[in-house]
Amino acid sequence: MPITHPNLHLTQLAGAIPAWLGEIKPDDLQPICQNVRDGGGRLVALWGSDTREQGKGYTLHIALVNETGLICLSVPLPAGQPGYPDVSQIFPVANRMQRAAYDLLGIYAHEGHDHRKWLRHGAWHGGSFPLRKDFDAVLSRTNEPDAYPFVQVEGQGVHEIAVGPVHAGIIEPGHFRFSVVGEKTLRLEERFGYAHKGIEKRFESLTVQHAAKLAGRVSGDSTVAYAWAYAMAAESIAAVTPPDRAVWLRALFLERERIANHLGDLGYLGNDVALSFGFAQFWILKEQVLRNNAALFGHRYLMDKIIPGGVAADLVESGAQSGKQTLFKECAMLEHEVRLLRGIYEEHAGVQDRFIGAGRIEPKLAARLGLCGLAGRASSQSWDARVQFPCAPYDKLDVQMATYRNGDVAARVIVRFDELFESLRLQREILANLIHDDGLAIPLAKLPAHGFGVGMVEGWRGEVLVAIHTDADGNLTRVHPHDPSWQNWPVLEHAVIGNIVPDFPLINKSFNLSYSGQDL
Repeated sequence: MPITHPNLHLTQLAGAIPAWLGEIKPDDLQPICQNVRDGGGRLVALWGSDTREQGKGYTLHIALVNETGLICLSVPLPAGQPGYPDVSQIFPVANRMQRAAYDLLGIYAHEGHDHRKWLRHGAWHGGSFPLRKDFDAVLSRTNEPDAYPFVQVEGQGVHEIAVGPVHAGIIEPGHFRFSVVGEKTLRLEERFGYAHKGIEKRFESLTVQHAAKLAGRVSGDSTVAYAWAYAMAAESIAAVTPPDRAVWLRALFLERERIANHLGDLGYLGNDVALSFGFAQFWILKEQVLRNNAALFGHRYLMDKIIPGGVAADLVESGAQSGKQTLFKECAMLEHEVRLLRGIYEEHAGVQDRFIGAGRIEPKLAARLGLCGLAGRASSQSWDARVQFPCAPYDKLDVQMATYRNGDVAARVIVRFDELFESLRLQREILANLIHDDGLAIPLAKLPAHGFGVGMVEGWRGEVLVAIHTDADGNLTRVHPHDPSWQNWPVLEHAVIGNIVPDFPLINKSFNLSYSGQDL
């Protein structure tokens, strides 16, 4: 069993990753979370659902992970007073998730230290909740000002610098409120939610197939990870196993997504320290990867190529220039070019002077705050779903996890380089194993009634989770996608403390978190 508690009874879920489901009472939530925390586990996601039509009031859902797999807990809450014990004192990352759950559904974390709104920017008034089934979008409209209560730092010489939400570049909106003395940062407070798109509400009216398209658009730079996690959750409910060739192609798509994003980030990190040569060279390489994606699979970013039951694109292996030959040549080219560029980055005194020591998160703090993904691995957090919970075909690939312990910009750059080379190795192995011809997909038109399924995939940024709930007719009643940026944005506020303000763009880019996925 993944965890023991006298009032906890778990049922193992079908699916590609080890996961358990259990229902508990609100009073048992904190002790179970503390148990998981004491055992080295983490909080992955927290969300709520309106289950009043089933006579259950509301339900809090929480996904935890430890060394054995995912633990998904459901906590029924009364319709009249849908409150639950605060868990942010155990898992600090829960703070924003709890605030978002209130803004969207009206379920409330008792004893929480921070009850400020998070997603509600005046788009709907405070007494209405979009994820309730009886929500009326027209009646809930409001023109009230946002008036977000930022925390103010006082003292001699302290002043504030407000950055955003509108930025100088073509990027998504986010607000950063710096409290500084001179150029040194004393405190950073973030404010997101400007790009809230109502994704979770939109899922409620979609079929399984149409929802797959939406899942792949939660965050455009992670379309493969989201589409796979969604498909994994749907296949778990339907007890469907995709064809062997399909899972190998899914892994190929995921590693290509990782390669493309790491190439782009390494270029941007060079640009942020005035090495425009690095930016140009890495983006030439990324562009070649994207062009090959378009030529071989029909889309530069591989959207809609993973579907519930399998995949919607294959790799052509015949002809004078087969897909495999193209990708093997690409791997050789990338490995050669990236090794040269890595040497330039590591030998460039100005680059290393900016990278080393900037934005450091020590391993102890990273563990306390729940830092995950590549940023976590750069601070000694050895979590990678491809390693701990290898779904097919990763159970046959022996992924080598890239970790470092310094936790600064330089460490996050090193992890990116190491992961890029590992992805090139994995891509070669995947291509060598792509010999099965047993079809691309098993049709999945409808899901069973009253089902729950969860999928978790190690995207390039970190672990992407999608949970699916179905109603009495097998329709999607609740879909919750979760981005690792929820975990990592709060850590960035700590990473910039003590650094000068001009280093913030570099530190921010070294994390490269999402502003909109999912609905931040």
